[in-house]
Amino acid sequence: MADPSSYRPKPGEIPDSPGVYRFRDEHRRVIYVGKAKSLRQRLANYFQDLAGLHPRTRSMVTTAASVEWTVVSTEVEALQLEYSWIKEYDPRFNVKYRDDKSYPYLAVTMNEEFPRVQVMRGHKKKGVRYFGPYTHAWAIRDTVDLLLRVFPVRTCSAGVFKNAARTGRPCLLGYIDKCSAPCVDRISAEDHRGLAEEFSDFMTGRTGAYLRRLERRMAQAAEEMEYERAARLRDDIAALKKAMEKSAVVLADATDADLIAVAEDELEAAVQIFHVRGGRVRGQRGWVTDKVEEITTGALVEHALQQLYGEETGDAVPREVLVPALPDPVEPVQQWLTGRRGSGVSLRIPQRGDKRALMETVERNAQQALVLHKTKRASDLTTRSRALEEITDALELDSAPLRIECYDISHLQGDDVVASMVVFEDGLARRSEYRRFQIKGFAGQDDVRSMHEVITRRFRRYLAEKERTGEWADGGEPGAEDSSAGLAEPPVTTLTEDEGRPRRFAYPPQLVVVDGGAPQVAAAQRALDELGIDDIAVCGLAKRLEEVWLPGETDPVVLPRTSEGLYLLQRVRDEAHRFAITYQRAKRAKRFRAGPLDEVPGLGETRKQALIKHFGSVKRLRSATIDQICEVPGIGRKTAETIVAALDRAAPAAPAVNTATGEIMDDTEEPGQATGSPGEPVSTGAPDERRGQDR
Repeated sequence: MADPSSYRPKPGEIPDSPGVYRFRDEHRRVIYVGKAKSLRQRLANYFQDLAGLHPRTRSMVTTAASVEWTVVSTEVEALQLEYSWIKEYDPRFNVKYRDDKSYPYLAVTMNEEFPRVQVMRGHKKKGVRYFGPYTHAWAIRDTVDLLLRVFPVRTCSAGVFKNAARTGRPCLLGYIDKCSAPCVDRISAEDHRGLAEEFSDFMTGRTGAYLRRLERRMAQAAEEMEYERAARLRDDIAALKKAMEKSAVVLADATDADLIAVAEDELEAAVQIFHVRGGRVRGQRGWVTDKVEEITTGALVEHALQQLYGEETGDAVPREVLVPALPDPVEPVQQWLTGRRGSGVSLRIPQRGDKRALMETVERNAQQALVLHKTKRASDLTTRSRALEEITDALELDSAPLRIECYDISHLQGDDVVASMVVFEDGLARRSEYRRFQIKGFAGQDDVRSMHEVITRRFRRYLAEKERTGEWADGGEPGAEDSSAGLAEPPVTTLTEDEGRPRRFAYPPQLVVVDGGAPQVAAAQRALDELGIDDIAVCGLAKRLEEVWLPGETDPVVLPRTSEGLYLLQRVRDEAHRFAITYQRAKRAKRFRAGPLDEVPGLGETRKQALIKHFGSVKRLRSATIDQICEVPGIGRKTAETIVAALDRAAPAAPAVNTATGEIMDDTEEPGQATGSPGEPVSTGAPDERRGQDR
């Protein structure tokens, strides 16, 4: 635990101006980003007596090892920079909203020649109009199915569209009049784009004028005694009204607004947002966040606004945003929203009337979301905490292993030897941190040597990153840090600095778990000892009796079968095994599919396919001259000479045999990619059946 006074800036170093500051831990990882109207006043609050700090703030400043700041001109710039850095660095002590990107949207791809209506998730794309978000994708499809009767816009994928254009036959929707079939030129590109525009206008809430126009056309058709056309228009009107009924009118004045509500307790907060367009609720979303920092309701609202509108522009930011509490100060946030929209945005608390009543509904939704989240998570959170405590006690660790790394070796009878590294943080898998290794130091099957090599390579990279970031003083030993480093000059950074992003091997675990018993554990510990690392615990989990082995111990640690700690170690070990065997099987499959052309350096898939297409088979290519090979587009003379040399070195594949008659088959059409290695007979059995099971 660091002492904040060890990295406290000197008096007068911190400027009295707006800016954004970053706290970093001992590994140079950014753990907190904040903004301030006055950096001097704001940062001074962090360096007071620890007893007077909020527990979460105290945890942050004792985890940090340095602080730095960037001066900006205005509070609006500070707000923008804070959002950018939180998005870039993902600091562990900042409020982070979860599950926002999982909501589906109804999207109209106006950036295509023939716009398409579809369900989209994830980050928004330029030139695409979005409506929603919706709670469920089926709700979007139901709405679209009703509207396609009136607005027959394309909904098919690019592949289906091209295939229909090639064959001259539309898909089923084209035959039942739910698509205008631009793929077969039933409608021009301009007219189809007009349909997409009308569809978008209807979804934005401009429904009244369109319905009235349809009703006039229906009445006119009836007067002209065109009853079939009048009936179709009647059914179109009914479909549109049914689609409109799915979102009832909540604000009579056709308001465009977003309503944000927050329900919170000491540990967590739930945020709910209702998107109202044209007086109707067009979308809803919500998320839950851990309150990892001391934060007010107004600050939670500010973070929610950053999350909602940080990447939005134009009409995606409504004219009115209703919130339960205003950020402090409110003016920079309001100016920022106005800049995102390009025109005035009203940010206020509803006091009475329909808007206040709707806000109460949103607040009830937020409260229910928080209760539901706690119901689902309570047992899981408690279980993970208990598991980490049990592991700490059983292995006699100094602190709970908040980061666990597990390693496993996988091979098939000594071939394609690989290793995996999986990471669990706070008892949960951190898939972005997973890594995989190819064993390069030797050939053959030796799990102990393989484990030693993998641990050595992983932690050698960790030491290199640690030294590169300057955590060690020049000429010093690991762990010997210069407490005065970095205080000679104010730690002001520029906006182009890229330090602070999590790097591949820069963050060490508290516990290393290996899949195996005493020999594998000894190999892992020996690798750490050789590198001079003595602050990382090591254990192994043997599969046979699920025993936990520690370095240098003759007897294993036996955890009860009902132990949550044992269950967590099993999950970590099983995940490492799954990740390793998946990689090993992929390598084996690639090797089995390899052919002689794969041995040609610099010859990619495109040129290999061009060679096979030109000559028809590898056998014909093998008999071709250098000049004939040069006739293939993209193949020069030097490459052709390399291909001829590689094919001469590679033995031709063994002839195929008819297993029923014993007859040797004619291989005039040797495939471009053999099913086995060169010179190896091809077998019909699966690899596991021929050569043993995966380890």
